[in-house]
Amino acid sequence: MADVEKATQSMIDNMPKKTGKRLDQWFALIQSEGLSEHSEIMKLLKDQYGVTHGFANSISIFYRQQAAGGPSQGDELVEAQYGGGKAALRPLYEAIVKTVKGFGRDVELTPKKANVSLRRSKQFGLIQPSTKDRIDLGLILKGAPAKGRLEEGATWNGMCTHRVRLASKADFDKEVVAWLRKAYEQA
Repeated sequence: MADVEKATQSMIDNMPKKTGKRLDQWFALIQSEGLSEHSEIMKLLKDQYGVTHGFANSISIFYRQQAAGGPSQGDELVEAQYGGGKAALRPLYEAIVKTVKGFGRDVELTPKKANVSLRRSKQFGLIQPSTKDRIDLGLILKGAPAKGRLEEGATWNGMCTHRVRLASKADFDKEVVAWLRKAYEQA
């Protein structure tokens, strides 16, 4: 990933902590105000919500890009992850996302170049199409022993304590959903 992309993704990831809202929440607010001009959006964000100049500028640019008909950056990243030889994994990805969103309204999906981070108040997992035949579901589970399908995850991805390998929707069973819910509840 290029340095500019890393910086952009870092800004998006830090946005809720630094501004009080996720990018999609800012988009909804701007849309509800009926604003379209960069200067109007900047004024709203800075004057009424106390957003710093850098974040206000980025939010405005991203909003105007999306309003012009371009897909959101997250959509593009997910499309790229599940394109080509990994397209057959998309239904499994969608099943995981549907389940996670059912855990609560506070679930955030943060697409990155190689995976999608699952967040609540902090990250609790990630979905990564590692091969054309497998999604690796990374989990952050405090105190859970790694055994059987629930593998040690730190050597695979330093952000996760555990990993579960999923080759089909059948692999995403009640046991895996229970581990995923526990990770969500611990976040």
